[in-house]
Amino acid sequence: MTGGARGSGGAAPARSGSDLPVRIASAAVLAIVALIGAIVGGWVAAIVLGIATAIVHLEWASLTDRSPWPTAVFTAGLVIALAMITLGFVDGGLIIIGLAVAAAALTIDLWRPIGVAYAAILGAGLLLIRLAPDGLVGVLLILAVVWATDTGAYVVGKLVGGAKLWPAVSPGKTWAGAIGGLAAGVVGGLLVAAFLGAAPGVQLAVVIAGLSLAAQAGDLFESWIKRRFGAKDSSQLVPGHGGLMDRVDGLVFATGFALLVGWMHAGSNLATGLVAW
Repeated sequence: MTGGARGSGGAAPARSGSDLPVRIASAAVLAIVALIGAIVGGWVAAIVLGIATAIVHLEWASLTDRSPWPTAVFTAGLVIALAMITLGFVDGGLIIIGLAVAAAALTIDLWRPIGVAYAAILGAGLLLIRLAPDGLVGVLLILAVVWATDTGAYVVGKLVGGAKLWPAVSPGKTWAGAIGGLAAGVVGGLLVAAFLGAAPGVQLAVVIAGLSLAAQAGDLFESWIKRRFGAKDSSQLVPGHGGLMDRVDGLVFATGFALLVGWMHAGSNLATGLVAW
């Protein structure tokens, strides 16, 4: 369950023209895997998210820590937590995540607990939404908004250009791209919501706009992290793109926003609270 076309907030500089087919193929493979996990659900979703969570946490640690021993322990804890959630022991899984964040904080390294929480939001957050009533609709809506936002931002940023959004953090992103991404995210999200049977309306549009803005914030956050630690990419795992964390940065923040909205609106019925207005 990964991000779509790269470039939330504006045009990200392309690696090379000849690299475009590789980038498209990589994005297509990740999208297909994400959709299979979302549609099938259950253990398939848990396995996809478990692998993604582990990779993202390891990439985070490679940027900020480079110490394999505590990283491996916290990564294993996150994977175990996802397995427990899938087995129905939701409270137990959340407790393990909480203990992992607390233990990471005790190491007196600020980046460790942030990294554990970051990866947990991606994996446990999407899994909790998928396993809840209306979970398929909720997850597909999140993916659709993130992908539409990324694609719209990239295309508009390329075509329009103009003033930079935050050049100190991400020189390629523009205000035009950010606005284009927001518009594409809202339109795409509403179309997908209607197709999936959710009743479109002003409140849902506001929620979708929040998801789109959160996705762009997540992209900027990851750009800031990479700049903070002097890295161009989180890894070289995904051909033509960099690391998996480079692909799901917007998805992490959008999932966090979805969890907050869903919980505030409908408690443990996270997906229903996100899509039913």
